[in-house]
Amino acid sequence: MTATKPSRTAEDPTEDRRQRKARQTRDALATAACDLILERGPAATTVEAIAERADVTRRTFSRHFAGKEDAALDFVRRDGDRINALLRSRPAGEPPLLAYRRAVRDWLADREDPAWHVRPRMRRLLALADTEPELFAAYQRIRVDAQEESIRIVAGRLGSDDARDVRPAAVVDAAAGVLIAALRLWARGDEGDSGAADLAALVERAYDALTSEAAAATPDSTTEE
Repeated sequence: MTATKPSRTAEDPTEDRRQRKARQTRDALATAACDLILERGPAATTVEAIAERADVTRRTFSRHFAGKEDAALDFVRRDGDRINALLRSRPAGEPPLLAYRRAVRDWLADREDPAWHVRPRMRRLLALADTEPELFAAYQRIRVDAQEESIRIVAGRLGSDDARDVRPAAVVDAAAGVLIAALRLWARGDEGDSGAADLAALVERAYDALTSEAAAATPDSTTEE
């Protein structure tokens, strides 16, 4: 009788080790990309230099990232994934805009795994992404991917079809736009006050501004001439 090779399960320790190793390699590449771009500037930073700094091959880099900008901004993608995971876990009856706002609040309040935006030098990288075309383009691609997933989550919460119902996209574009506006303003500030509390307070003020302006803009709240 031929022995049957046992199938792997989600709890297979060998698979867990491989996943951890892959995550460590990806993090090392992302850190190296961020460090080098901040040290040398985007134009003078090469994929080969990033791979060498992370002590891996060029081929290994290509298995994880499409380019140096994607590597340097990988923290943005990870934070987008975390916000979406928190959005999925919000109570089903919670209004979508409030659910997104509270998902962002919980992401910024996580002290065990702090948002990457508030880690050292991320502020400088975000500010650089606002002025360097290739970094900006990568940032936009990552942001759009995260928002598309958010739209699908909100559509599911509403029980609607996001291809026909404008509400999911309207809610997500507004809520994510507020977060992006707050992040851009925060990135232009002083490095000395770059803590999570500083960013969280700014984000809350930005959401308060959105809800206040939205309430003032409703037809019942204004008198047309």
